[in-house]
Amino acid sequence: MMAQSSKARPPAVLQVLPRLVSGGAERGTVEIAEALVAAGWAAYVVSAGGPLAHSITRAGATHLTLPVASKNPLVMRRNAAALAELIRRHDIDIVHARSRAPAWSAWAAARATGRHFVTTFHNAYGLGSRLKQRYNSVMARGERVIAISAFVAAHVAAIYGVGPERLRLIPRGVDLDLFDPHQVSGARIAELARAWRLPDGVPVVMLPGRLTRWKGGLDFISAVAALGRRDFFCVMVGAEQRAGYRRELEAAIAAKGLGGMFRLVAECRDMPAAYMLADVVVSASTAPEGFGRVIVEAQAMGRPVVATDHGGARESVIAGVTGWLAPPGDPPALAAAIEEALALSPMARAVLARRAREHIATYFTRALMCARTLAVYEEVLFAEDIADAAEPAAIRA
Repeated sequence: MMAQSSKARPPAVLQVLPRLVSGGAERGTVEIAEALVAAGWAAYVVSAGGPLAHSITRAGATHLTLPVASKNPLVMRRNAAALAELIRRHDIDIVHARSRAPAWSAWAAARATGRHFVTTFHNAYGLGSRLKQRYNSVMARGERVIAISAFVAAHVAAIYGVGPERLRLIPRGVDLDLFDPHQVSGARIAELARAWRLPDGVPVVMLPGRLTRWKGGLDFISAVAALGRRDFFCVMVGAEQRAGYRRELEAAIAAKGLGGMFRLVAECRDMPAAYMLADVVVSASTAPEGFGRVIVEAQAMGRPVVATDHGGARESVIAGVTGWLAPPGDPPALAAAIEEALALSPMARAVLARRAREHIATYFTRALMCARTLAVYEEVLFAEDIADAAEPAAIRA
């Protein structure tokens, strides 16, 4: 049900993030914009632009372009002034910051205009120097601070002292209509297999995620080498984030004698079909991820998952029930988990698929994420009304 505004108009929410490229924070922004519009709210997004900006406008929300990805203090100050003007012009009620650099500008603009300020921690940021700690601290200044996993929430509470009165745990969610194994046609799967030139009749082990060092590509290659077998094929799906890393991965594959066993794919526009090609999906991150969307998407598709045992993966994978957890930075342990997943019988795979999808449908859906986020917005907007309603009549008198 849509919240009623005291201004006789729909409430308006402005989400602010650096860019609208691929990534969990970006897709979450689009999903919340869609949910706001569906609920009858007014939805605005400010970013420096990117491919997903079209998704914002297609949802019926408004995208506004500012250089909010910049960490230059002068640009950030100008952004604060520009955001304050946008807030007044569009009569924004809530400013929701999703990243640190734009959060400083958004926080200043919200204070200047007297509007509500909400933040989302998408990971447990490294501490570093005092200057870095102060830079990070803006994310703890929201009237409500959203953490995308219990791992992140514990970090926010311990490091920034955000108590339960402000801290809200809202895990990311997957769209079960999109990530549904029964909705992926054989034609889609076959088309992708042809495009990737996958060999017929051999199992596929897939590592989805951007080609960046901390995603664990080199550990994955070492784990495959440790298995000492060539009766399966590996696909690494993701765009290169730093020049030269793809060549480093290719060199590691060649050095370990794994030529002909790997395919490195720059991008994929049909991830549900990609997961259906995979017999095992691996997430080998060397540093803890705040959530790990790949792990959840793969389980929604009923795929066996192997993830590193830290961060949000400990919450989204039930070890021994919906997948496997291996110590980070331990290729032999990763190899052993992949070996077990490949050895599943058809019946065991079917049981695991059912359990995995039920697990995701219970705790990690897009619908739950959106409903809980809109509930936070209502909580902020109508906190005074709620407090008045809870106040004893004698005290009000």
